[in-house]
Amino acid sequence: MPPSLRRTTAALSALLGALVVGACSATASPETAPPDAGRPVPAGPAPDEGTAADPRTSSRPTGPVTLAFAGDVHFEGGLAGVPRETGSTLGPMSRQLRAADLAVVNLESALTARGEPGRKEQEDPSRRYWFRSPPAALDVLARSGVDVASVANNHGADYGLAGVRDTLRIAERAPVAVLGVGADAAAAFRPHRVTVRGAAVAVHAADASLRESADPVWAARPGSGPGLATARIPNHRPLLDAVRTSAATDDVVVVYLHWGDEGETCPTRDQRTLARDLADAGADVVVGTHAHRVQGAGLLGEAYVSYGLGNFFWYHGIQSETGVLTVTVDDGRVVADEWSPGRIPPDGGGPDALRGADRDASLAQWGRLRDCTDLAPGPGATTPAPGALPRFTSEVQPIGPAVRARMTSSHDPARCPVPLSDLRHLELRHVDFDGRARTGEMVVHADVAREVVEVFAALYRARFPIARMELVDVYGGDDDRSMAANNTSGYNCRTVAGQSTFSDHAYGKAIDINPVQNPYVVGDDVRPPAARRFVGVDRTPAAQPPPGVIVADDAVTRAFARVGWEWGGVWSDPDYQHFSTD
Repeated sequence: MPPSLRRTTAALSALLGALVVGACSATASPETAPPDAGRPVPAGPAPDEGTAADPRTSSRPTGPVTLAFAGDVHFEGGLAGVPRETGSTLGPMSRQLRAADLAVVNLESALTARGEPGRKEQEDPSRRYWFRSPPAALDVLARSGVDVASVANNHGADYGLAGVRDTLRIAERAPVAVLGVGADAAAAFRPHRVTVRGAAVAVHAADASLRESADPVWAARPGSGPGLATARIPNHRPLLDAVRTSAATDDVVVVYLHWGDEGETCPTRDQRTLARDLADAGADVVVGTHAHRVQGAGLLGEAYVSYGLGNFFWYHGIQSETGVLTVTVDDGRVVADEWSPGRIPPDGGGPDALRGADRDASLAQWGRLRDCTDLAPGPGATTPAPGALPRFTSEVQPIGPAVRARMTSSHDPARCPVPLSDLRHLELRHVDFDGRARTGEMVVHADVAREVVEVFAALYRARFPIARMELVDVYGGDDDRSMAANNTSGYNCRTVAGQSTFSDHAYGKAIDINPVQNPYVVGDDVRPPAARRFVGVDRTPAAQPPPGVIVADDAVTRAFARVGWEWGGVWSDPDYQHFSTD
């Protein structure tokens, strides 16, 4: 539905609701904020629950609005003293936040300096953490260009009711807006409203991560008192209702969520469901964190969705990949998106922006993350015309210290049949599903490294699309997770599925390509499950398959055949993704 029609429909619904409520009680209209050509200006008091906000028809948007988003922020461990440091910020990438009209982050903590940790009886005891930040943490955010901080997350109520009350008290005089918490349910779900160059912007926040306690403070409900805004499926109607109200009156509606599974690079089913429901309710931009990993981003109809922004200002650099997402909205439509990749130092802190080849590789990886999201490329994506691809490049290197440190889940020197000295790390240029040149990586046996380069050079020339190419260690060495992410991979010291013998992958002499388009089929068992729709695809030599599907006598099977590799697609239990050699 076009934005204008969507807003008209939503406005009529909100108006009818307002008329019904108005018959029972009188409410005051919120004051309208004047246009502002620079940073956002608060749009006045938020409406009471159940009332429609002022449509702000006196001013029209006069230009595009830029929104910047970064992920999880807190001040723990070695960062505890940062709020006390004069002039301290979130680091070098603060400049990307300051450059936007409106910048939003997730503050992964309660705002309090007192009290005791609250109960977390529903969390695994080995994974219980309690985070808090002093009031001065908000000054750090403000100096970094942050305008809005959400505390609707699995640490926002870490210090119980007393901590939430402190958060509310501190937020009253804070230099940034604190969102996703309130003295009651209506206040918790109330958006932060600002006006930027005549455009009314509403920012919502809610926690949709695993609830850690039955204490009511973790999920504000009518009559429950102070608490956090939550949107866990299927109890996400309060957030949807709040978004519908904003869509009826505001020009830009943003939702910042805490959602997903920790450690995952692909969104969960609940994330995808919530994103669709929010888009249908009128959200223009939906972003989130919690996985501590960057996840895919792109368009869901007319709404822009970023499933995971990763950590940003964090007390360690174990999950170091991060960045700042900048989205531009003009006349109710997302017209541009830009991911500025960064990396958190090993000891933690603010990320450094990536440059040169590191930046290119990170951007390529960010694009591949969309493959398991069902999102379309964002408006910032471009597809080169035929013939515009750069030349094929590759690099073959022994397993050095940096790669060795990353291969902790795919290789165990005590049990694996091949030592790391016999393996090689490959960087290979390939074409993605958008027709763009990307650089991926895999590990194979030294004896076949040059053969593999030859194969992928042929696939590049044929423009055969490959969704992503990452070490299986990105997925904890879990073959099922790697397949579900549609990852093209090589070495993994694992056994054959359902057996005790080592797989060809454990010898570095097997490669799986586009597992979603090319499933492993054993009777009714299809791996990965998302590949079931490709089981019946015609794979005969004359077939015209969908992109990424391997068929008999195509560019892929011919390239591997030339170097003497076998295709699993001809087996009695077909493994269409699999190629291997002795």
